[in-house]
This record gives sequence, structure tokens and C-alpha cells, in this order.
Amino acid sequence: MGGVRGKSQGGPFGAPGRTASSASNSQEIDLYVALADGTYLYDAATCRLASVTEGDLRALALTPGERDVTAAAPVQLIYVVDIHRLTHTVGFEEPGLHDPEVQKSYYYVATGLIAQNVYLFAAAHGLAAWFHNCDRAGLAKRLGLNTGQRVLFAQSVGYPALTGG
Repeated sequence: MGGVRGKSQGGPFGAPGRTASSASNSQEIDLYVALADGTYLYDAATCRLASVTEGDLRALALTPGERDVTAAAPVQLIYVVDIHRLTHTVGFEEPGLHDPEVQKSYYYVATGLIAQNVYLFAAAHGLAAWFHNCDRAGLAKRLGLNTGQRVLFAQSVGYPALTGG
């Protein structure tokens, strides 16, 4: 998200860039958007959502103890890493891209940067956001992810709760 209406910006190595950096511009994080009517994959290059699955998967984007707290959030963002993009980057082919421990540091940082962009957008538009764990195995199965893709975290986005008074 971010940039000009979420569109990609010019980046290094002749590939499109984004408002959140990634190792060698590999863009290894995919953002799935779970809504009441289905789940969609965000395509940053076209600023569009592509349908992935029908039905409401938002509850899987929450851990069981959190389901009561944020079940009313209309949007659940699901962060998924695609390891193949790190190991087959169009950018600089540095050795760390093939080391699983270094990969973790890269994709966790990239996820945090994207989540921060969501927080900033939410704050600027009077929305609430919450970054949290999720049912990783359940989401991976329902989203049809391959062995090189891993669900990392989720982020609830919605309207601030009204307080009494």
C-alpha cells in the first residue's frame, strides 16, 4: 500500500519499487485481503485485488483468543512470504538470499515495513489497525499456498471502537 494510490514506484535493478523496501528488491511479501465475501490477493503493480477464495476467512486471520476482540473488523490483511522470490530475485544476487536464517530477517523486516505503512494509512484516515498472529496452518491450507509460501502475520483494519458516554 502507500505510494500513489498504492501503485508501484520506480525501483532498483530495473524492477518496480514500492514504498516498503525488500532485500534486492525481491518483493517477497504478498498481501492477501480477507473480506466478508472472500479473500483477494493484492497486485501492487496494477493496484487491484484478484479473487483467491470465496467465503469469509477473516476468523482464521485471528488466533482463537483474539477472535472475540477483532471479529468485527471488516478487513483482515494476511502477510505471506514467497521464498522463491528471495532465491530468484531480479536484484543483486547476494549470498544471504539463500540462507534460511538471513531470509527470515529480510522477510520479517519487509513485513514490518509494510505493516507500518498500513498503520500510517489507517491513522491518516481515522481507521484502527492491529498487527497480530493468526492461524497460519489454517490460512495456508485455505489459500492454497505452495511449500515455498508461508503465512507470517495478519493485521486487522477497521473503525475504532466507540467508547461509552
